[in-house]
Amino acid sequence: MPLALDILSIVIGYLLGSIPTAYIVSRRRKGVDIRQVGSRNMGGGNVMREVGVWEGAFVGIIDVAKGAGAILIAQALNVNGPELWVFGAGFAALVGHNFPVFVSFRGGRGSATFLGIFLVLAPGATLITLAVAAVPFFTTRKFMAALLIGFGLLPLFIWLLEGSLDLVRYALLIDLFMLVRNLPDLRKVLSKGVRKDIIEDRQQKKIKQ
Repeated sequence: MPLALDILSIVIGYLLGSIPTAYIVSRRRKGVDIRQVGSRNMGGGNVMREVGVWEGAFVGIIDVAKGAGAILIAQALNVNGPELWVFGAGFAALVGHNFPVFVSFRGGRGSATFLGIFLVLAPGATLITLAVAAVPFFTTRKFMAALLIGFGLLPLFIWLLEGSLDLVRYALLIDLFMLVRNLPDLRKVLSKGVRKDIIEDRQQKKIKQ
C-alpha cells in the first residue's frame, strides 16, 4: 500500500503540472493559442504581454500552486515514507508543466512551478533568492539574467538556511533541468547581445572615421 501511495503521488504531481492554465486562459479570454504568439512560452509572463496583466498574474499564481500542491499532496500521502518520493512528485509536476499530456506535450518552461516547489520545501531560502533575483530584473528588465542568478543562489541559500544536503542536490538537479529547458531563450539573449556589441562597434568606427 505505501508503494502505491508513492506512485500515486508521482502521477498526481505530473497531472497537476500538466494543467495548461496559460493555454486555457488565453483561449477563453482572447481566443488565441498562447504557444503561437509572443515568446510562445506557455507561462504567465507571455500571457501578461499577449492577453492581459490580470490574466497573466492569475496564470502565474496557478502555476506556482501546481508545484506547491504537488509537494503538499506527496507529503500527505507519504507521511512516513522516504523524502525521495516527495522530491519525485515535485519534479513530476515540473515535467508535467513542460510536457503536458492535455495539450500534445507542448508546455512552458516552468519557472513559476519551480518556485512553487521550493516555496514549500525551503520557504526561507526561496524567498531570499526571489528577493535577490528581483533586483536585476526590476533594474534591467532582463528576466533571463534574474533567472540565472536565482538558479545559482538557491542551492547556496538552501545549504545555509536548511542544512540539508539532499535538498541541495535536489535543487541542483532541478536547476540543471531548468537550464536545459531555457537554453533556447538563453541563446537568443546571448546572440542579441553579440549583435548589439557588433553594431555599437561599427558605429564607433564610423564616428572615428
